[in-house]
Amino acid sequence: MGHTHDHSQHRADRVRLGIAIGIIGTFLVVQVVGGLLSGSIALLADAGHMASDLIGLVVALFAAVVAARPATDRQTYGFRRFEVFGALVNGVILVVVAVTVAVGAIGRLVGDLGAEGDVHEVQGMPMLIVAIVGLAANIAAMLVLRGNAKHSINLRGAYLEVLGDTIGSVLVIVAAGVILLTGWDAADPIASLAIAALILPRALILLRDVMRVLSESAPADTDVAEIRDHLLGTPGVVAVHDVHVWAITSGSPVFSAHVEVDPEVFASGRAGVLLDELGGCLSDHFDVEHSTFQLEPAGHAGREHTAHR
Repeated sequence: MGHTHDHSQHRADRVRLGIAIGIIGTFLVVQVVGGLLSGSIALLADAGHMASDLIGLVVALFAAVVAARPATDRQTYGFRRFEVFGALVNGVILVVVAVTVAVGAIGRLVGDLGAEGDVHEVQGMPMLIVAIVGLAANIAAMLVLRGNAKHSINLRGAYLEVLGDTIGSVLVIVAAGVILLTGWDAADPIASLAIAALILPRALILLRDVMRVLSESAPADTDVAEIRDHLLGTPGVVAVHDVHVWAITSGSPVFSAHVEVDPEVFASGRAGVLLDELGGCLSDHFDVEHSTFQLEPAGHAGREHTAHR
């Protein structure tokens, strides 16, 4: 059942990403042309962010396609970690875009406030029209990706890309309105700086989540002590040690532990039943589908050479 759910989920992810790529790719051309015609660095910055969106979406789609491949003798957990690699690429792209946009905006501000007083002229109306159309395109792509962004770190990276661009479009609209109403062209690079300031924190959060998976840390929403206590409440279990919890990708936690049991469990042939109970406990209460238990007679931990928790 879980296997079928994974396949359908990956298929849905690929469809969502394909639709979003079509939307973003189509509008990117419009936004670049509009930025060049209006002379707006904020619009070009937003176009650069949208270009990073497109690259990120293509990377995410590739990762989703690879992640759907079945496990092999070499890749025993399958290829689902490619979703994490896709999110890593997206996070790096977001950081690069944020820094590039910030440098460009500062350069424009310094140039506009230069000694000769030559202020870069921005055409507010074309900038406003393109930004409004861009906002609509971003909202459409965001709604497409939103469906499974909570469960897939790969899709979440793509969703954050588009969400950031949506906020960027709003800032460009505000800057265009200020330019049209007041003629204050500095609103354009200031909007670009605001876009960069919004992109960077989300990129760092995404990279933090990626590193948590790649370093095989326990998932943020997993309480290892609570799991251990829950297992100790199973009849026949005496002690639980050498507990490890990590994730193959977001939403796919893996658990292993050494479980000391009452000698009666082995004597009565209940080891298999106990394993089913322990696995069911993790699946039902902690949503852990992959769990491995080493059953040991009570007191066995003292004879092991490695340190256990």
